Amino acid sequence: MLVALATIPIRGQDRLKSMAGYERAQRLARESPTGMRSGNIAVTWIDDTAFEYSRDGKRLHFDIASRVAWEVPFIEIGRGRGRGQPGEAPERGRQFEIALSPEGALKAFYRNRNVWISDVHGSGEVAVTTDGSAANRVKYGTASWVYGEELSQRTAMWWSPDSRKLAYYRFDEKLVPDYYLALNQTRLQTTPDAEAYPKAGVPNPVVDLFIYDVATKQSVKVDVRDGKPFDNTVIGHYVYHVTWSADGRELLFFRTNRRQNVMEIAAANAATGAVRVVLREEWPTGWLNSEPRMLFLSDGNRFVWESQRNGWNNFYLYDVSGRLIAPITTSTTFEAAALVKVDEQNRVVFYTARDGDNPLKLQLHRVGLDGTGDRRLTDPTFHHAIGDCIPDLGSRPEQPPVPLPCSISPNNKYFADVYQTHDTPPATRVVDATTGETVADVAKSDTAKFEELGLKKAEMFTYTAADGKTQLRGLVQFPSTFDSARKYAALVSVYGGPEFASSTARETFVTPSPLTEFGFLVVNVDSRAIPGLGKRTLDTIYQKLGEAEMDDMAEGVKALRNRPYFDKSRVGIYGTSYGGYTSLMELLRHPEVFAAASSSSPVTDWRNYDTIYPERYMWMPEENKPGYATGSAMTYAKSLNGRLLLYYGTADNNVHPSNSLQLIEALQNAGKSLDVQVGPDRGHSGVNQDRMMEFFIDVLKP
Repeated sequence: MLVALATIPIRGQDRLKSMAGYERAQRLARESPTGMRSGNIAVTWIDDTAFEYSRDGKRLHFDIASRVAWEVPFIEIGRGRGRGQPGEAPERGRQFEIALSPEGALKAFYRNRNVWISDVHGSGEVAVTTDGSAANRVKYGTASWVYGEELSQRTAMWWSPDSRKLAYYRFDEKLVPDYYLALNQTRLQTTPDAEAYPKAGVPNPVVDLFIYDVATKQSVKVDVRDGKPFDNTVIGHYVYHVTWSADGRELLFFRTNRRQNVMEIAAANAATGAVRVVLREEWPTGWLNSEPRMLFLSDGNRFVWESQRNGWNNFYLYDVSGRLIAPITTSTTFEAAALVKVDEQNRVVFYTARDGDNPLKLQLHRVGLDGTGDRRLTDPTFHHAIGDCIPDLGSRPEQPPVPLPCSISPNNKYFADVYQTHDTPPATRVVDATTGETVADVAKSDTAKFEELGLKKAEMFTYTAADGKTQLRGLVQFPSTFDSARKYAALVSVYGGPEFASSTARETFVTPSPLTEFGFLVVNVDSRAIPGLGKRTLDTIYQKLGEAEMDDMAEGVKALRNRPYFDKSRVGIYGTSYGGYTSLMELLRHPEVFAAASSSSPVTDWRNYDTIYPERYMWMPEENKPGYATGSAMTYAKSLNGRLLLYYGTADNNVHPSNSLQLIEALQNAGKSLDVQVGPDRGHSGVNQDRMMEFFIDVLKP
């Protein structure tokens, strides 16, 4: 998945310090994070009628009955590591190498491409597998890199609840080509690094599951493909999201075809490996959500399932036999966004939905577990942040959870509501979780410092997508010295990936970027790829990455041209990873809109990226030649007119350096000029921001 996790620290470049606006930008970068005393409160419920929170260096206790807060001593609360997973989290694309048994006596571990079991202290080692090796390109108890990157597989060994059985992965990578990186290029000698990296259209690793019985020391193979051969059409080409049933009798997992438009929840008999289908999803006109949420209730039999089967995201109640008990939500005009909490005693589900007065404003709902009595509990004129009450549920990778603890009281009678908009600072109040009535105000934002710094609030605008009908939104941020009588260059900050809300319009309060202080407007724009517009809207970008979403964002910039202070001849765009791809493609596809781009770690051709991600949205190169050609930056190399700053890291094992090198070669062959910045021994990362601003000031400022 194209998300940049590593960043290069901002260090001053040679010339930026002498450029107009530098000191002001530095001050804003230092002071704007504390430029507003935020009313966004993270609460910790003490009991059904009281919670505590921190503000201004104090710990406060709030009593709902009296509606009074008073200071209490700080108590440091320790944080544990991942359950059953000692040590730090695995690196990107990797899995934990140790799995502790639930009863705590045993551990399974990965070593030299095989699975071993010992007691928890390491004594009495037993080899579960023996034929894993680099020579035969087979490995157990770990996963292919693409599974970690694209399917969020951080585990590859799974203990049964009674600790008597261990499920584990087997991957055969014989047909998967290796990609070679030269590491340590800044040292005297380099280090070669080889990764079995399946690129779009090439053979994938063959995946299998096995279940080991601790008592008999025997493994059974799970029939993940119902006896069918491993090919592109079989349901079981990808096998992931592995978990045990509550009684330990079955191993549950997701399986899809290679195209990722058919998915099944499958259940394997732990004794025989025989598999049955629990439920099946299909979406023939596009792709399926690769990681839908699945939440088991306390009986271990019923579960809540997330599906877009009616064209909109909704939740359904099933049992493990595959019986649909009830649809919990049934909207066909807006999307249910996330599960928040399930009150099993009262048969109530709390969830967020995109039914505010625009789809960017999340609302809290409560509904019966049987789908009856659905009620919105929040004010649709605001966006509402409700904390995570189901921490083990996780979230879809393209839509990360709200970074707040559970906001709903233990008895589910109240919730702490953090409400705001793009231009209304956050505030927190206590709300009745049955009626939606406000019980008490807790905190509001103090904007005195914000105003003292001269900061301007962001402005939201609407425009029509390139299809001529879909309404989209954008944001404009202004410098503190903004003068409507002047002309301003603009910088568009982008990401742009399917169903990601990164660097798009949003309804959380916007503090102006320090980059505005160099005399720029900073702009965010949406496309039909954003979440919340429904599955059929997403279908319009299917097999067309680099086309519709780029055209939509260009329309967003064009919508600002009628403003007298907006200089349409001086628009730059920047981003990293998918944002690097977006920046590059906008400059190449829309030279009439963009004069310059800073593109960091971009995919330059989807044939250069892994199988799972581009094939999900584009299908295979041989099956979609026009789509891959149109989505390739090299296709447009001869037409480059604007200024380009290209950055890549030499140790990027996600978006490989070959992406940038192919583009550089194509531009050189076309006689085009560009600026290149290299991150020696850097991974998937972005250009130094100060260097980027030197570039934009040079090419866009008069």
